[in-house]
Amino acid sequence: MATETQAVNRRRARSLRWLIVGAMAVICAAAIAQTAAGAYSMSWAQAWAALTDSAVWRQPAVLARLLFGDAFARALGLGDAGPLATATLIVWSVRVPRVLAGALVGVNLAFSGTIFQAVTRNELASPYLLGVSSGAGLAIVLVLVLFPALGPAIPFVAMAGGTAAFLLVYLIAWNRGTSPVRLVLAGVIVAAIAGSLQTALFFLARDINVLQNALSWTVGSLTGADWKQVRLVAPWTAVVVVLALSGARHLDVLLLGDSTARSLGMPVERARFFLAAVAIAGAASSVAVAGLVGFVGLIVPHIVRILVGSAHRRLLPGCLFAGPALMVSADAVARLIAKPIQIPVGIVTGLLGGVFFLFLMRRQREIGKP
Repeated sequence: MATETQAVNRRRARSLRWLIVGAMAVICAAAIAQTAAGAYSMSWAQAWAALTDSAVWRQPAVLARLLFGDAFARALGLGDAGPLATATLIVWSVRVPRVLAGALVGVNLAFSGTIFQAVTRNELASPYLLGVSSGAGLAIVLVLVLFPALGPAIPFVAMAGGTAAFLLVYLIAWNRGTSPVRLVLAGVIVAAIAGSLQTALFFLARDINVLQNALSWTVGSLTGADWKQVRLVAPWTAVVVVLALSGARHLDVLLLGDSTARSLGMPVERARFFLAAVAIAGAASSVAVAGLVGFVGLIVPHIVRILVGSAHRRLLPGCLFAGPALMVSADAVARLIAKPIQIPVGIVTGLLGGVFFLFLMRRQREIGKP
């Protein structure tokens, strides 16, 4: 038995390595495709030359201003950056930050979905199901339609909305403690109410541009993502990744059930609330940057679980690479499939999610049988 278990672990560790290699290859190919696409057309070779331009990599001032902003570069006493070629300027100012924002959003959504699925012991759980995405989306539409002066603060409004929605879910589910079933039911209630209010607000929008902007947020899009969005989501991503990986063992124990977790000495409610807070941070920061991108937090954990098993010490590292691979490649498809029109990435991920679950139902025919 021990030998068989060791063989399974070795096989899954090998699958994780191959998953990481494959995901990195997909990310690189999609990133090059994205940097070559746009109104200023260039070949893959030209895009690669712009990415590796020594005028960027050999000038600390250029990298500092791109990555951290002008204020940070001035604080460090760095001089002005030298002139950049047109292709290099376009790639590094417009296209690279979009790819990075997509990758970070993919990480956050994948980790958020994985945590919610463990906390609720429900493999269909996601930020959408537990009301976090709906709450963030409602907050965004509320600002765009009724309080446009708060437009510059939309990222923080989204985070506040997602957090408030989950706190409401937790309050509704609380009855001398919570349970996975009560959390899911409360999440469905909050998501339904937030979705209805969000739709109602559309009818109050008198400006067609405001309506289109709000619709873009609710569908999910990376159009216009720049270094400001990257700087916004990157710190949250680092926090989510570190805390989730450090809580991998707690996630495994929660999957065993509340009574078993308590018998092992785990403070179940504290662990569940803390891990849910980590998932909220990931989901809300993603909504703040890309809007309501659906299915990434739902299908990525499923795909990785099929390949490497359900142990979170492998599942989370797999999601760390699979999430960006799905998000960046989906955004590349969204940009290239109907050039010069850019389709919102949320539409592509929704289609991929539907196809994946159709495949899953055909593959596992016992789903739904009594």
